[in-house]
Amino acid sequence: MEEEEQALAFSFLALPWDDILVPHILSYLPLTQLVTLQRVSKQFRTLIRLFFARCRSFQLVGPCLPKEAVRSLLKDNKVGPCIPKEAVRSLLKHSKVLRRLSLENCSSWLTDKELLPVISRNRRLLTVDLSGCVGLTRRSLVAVSSNCVHLRRLAVARCDFVDGPLLCSLADRCGALRSLDLSGCCRLKDDAICYLAKKCARLTFLSLALNEKITDESVEEVAKNCRGLEHLDIRCCLRVRDRAIRYHIFWTVAEYCPMLQSLKVRHCPDVTESSLKLLRKRNVLVDVHSPPGRDRLLAVHYGPYVNLQV
Repeated sequence: MEEEEQALAFSFLALPWDDILVPHILSYLPLTQLVTLQRVSKQFRTLIRLFFARCRSFQLVGPCLPKEAVRSLLKDNKVGPCIPKEAVRSLLKHSKVLRRLSLENCSSWLTDKELLPVISRNRRLLTVDLSGCVGLTRRSLVAVSSNCVHLRRLAVARCDFVDGPLLCSLADRCGALRSLDLSGCCRLKDDAICYLAKKCARLTFLSLALNEKITDESVEEVAKNCRGLEHLDIRCCLRVRDRAIRYHIFWTVAEYCPMLQSLKVRHCPDVTESSLKLLRKRNVLVDVHSPPGRDRLLAVHYGPYVNLQV
């Protein structure tokens, strides 16, 4: 039986590594199985090392692995109880061609010490998702903006360390950004968002949700500078109003953003249907339903509907 298993393993490893195993087989295996394969033999360990050296995408969402094992994967010098040291030494240690790195919600273990070496070795990253990684500091985002100047997509939702100067520095260095998620970054104010809009004019997705400091000024500046904007999320931005003195703010959005596909304004109490009707006529998807009648306050609080015409 053991001889048959050895023969099977040998025949598997006899397949071309560069042309078959790495691009067409290992790339479809979950991370847990890749870690397990390293325990089989030295040849398998070498194969997995080769795979991660050429891996272009690394996606890790909290529950994929035990946190001890995950920490070992990136830190490379601390081993959790579930995975032996020899099984994780090579994972990401030599990766230099990553294009996509997703570490969403890994706040229980991820710190600057684990992340900074990975960023410094992978300067061609195009997508970075650090949403919910509250264990990081501004050093991590500085490293991303300094090393990954070709960055296209960045998500730092719920990261409290993101402030105005840090965002402005990011905008100066990563002007090619297409997608930026700043949901829950409550230290940001209008001045930083306006600066971002001028520097990153090719944004197609922007989320400013859950920030009570954002006002009409940010929305207007984003609309006037990011003409290719397709998705805008300003949910729970309580200071955004559509009744400025001379114009409806969302009429400005409709005028300057002809490619807009979706707008999220739920829980914005001062946004009325009169400012959204032009966007609805253009088939823009709005996340609140149009109430019957005209110019009634949107039912964004899930409260009872009040007929203002009574």
